[in-house]
Amino acid sequence: MSKARASIFEQTDKLDLASFAPKTGVDPTAPPPQHVRAVTEAAQFRSREQTVPKPEGKPRRAARQYRTGRNVQFNVKALKETVDAFYAITDSRKWVLGYTLQRAVEALQRELKKPT
Repeated sequence: MSKARASIFEQTDKLDLASFAPKTGVDPTAPPPQHVRAVTEAAQFRSREQTVPKPEGKPRRAARQYRTGRNVQFNVKALKETVDAFYAITDSRKWVLGYTLQRAVEALQRELKKPT
């Protein structure tokens, strides 16, 4: 097999890929895992393995995924108290967020139509 890199612009069927195969055994020249671990700890190497996240003080809300036909996203900055109250109403009635918003808008429209 040639050591020259294949060009992406040339079309050729002469590219030899026969030497590409999965490894079949352990590499005898590789250092033992204990030695690698000792070296990395001595160098204070930060592992890339996933760690279990530490639980924070506040609980997270459960994921909400419903198929309701609502397909327009609506993002709003609001006070934390307002958002918490919105979620509390939604959870207490076992509604979806879109329905809670719909009901809130309808109630506000009714209120604004009332003569003052």
